[in-house]
Amino acid sequence: MSHPDKKQQTKEKILQSTLEFIQKKGFEAVTIRKIADLSGTNISLVNYYFGSKENLLSEAIEVILNSFQHTFSVLDNTAMSPQDRLKQFLLNYLQVIRQYPELLSRIIVMGSTPFTSQQEYGRFLNIMGFPKVQNTIKELTGEQQPERLLAMMLQIFGAIFLPALMSPILESGAVVEMPTIEEQLNLLFERYFDQNKSQG
Repeated sequence: MSHPDKKQQTKEKILQSTLEFIQKKGFEAVTIRKIADLSGTNISLVNYYFGSKENLLSEAIEVILNSFQHTFSVLDNTAMSPQDRLKQFLLNYLQVIRQYPELLSRIIVMGSTPFTSQQEYGRFLNIMGFPKVQNTIKELTGEQQPERLLAMMLQIFGAIFLPALMSPILESGAVVEMPTIEEQLNLLFERYFDQNKSQG
């Protein structure tokens, strides 16, 4: 194995350990020492490859956000009906959120110091993501007004993401059994797009 490959492998191992740690413990619990222990490296190596905890988190967030970006590709699949495309997109998006529940709240509030990757993701949503969702809603409902399409998109996101944010609290503290993601989506589509069923 060449020297650059070994270096890349070490960096990847540290990054993967960071992602696993974030999944289990959240962003706030991340320390360079914990990541060094988890990755079987040391503090000096983590600092060598990433420079700081903030840079390490920024790269981890970039990896996570790339998996979000990937979920938008289903909206281009015209072999599926608009309703099925939108439903599959929301399902895929929610599955990523469920892996990293703390990330959604970070994206919403953008943190006190937004990471570069979050700003890039915001630009992606503006350029590629939101228009794809809005076009699918337009196709599904026949709505033409951009303001109304934006409002509909935000309502759909809110109806799906708020339960995703709340479910850990409700399921543990309030002992409420949440419907599955599929059941939540079916209920939303049944109520929200009922008048458009014949077009779907």
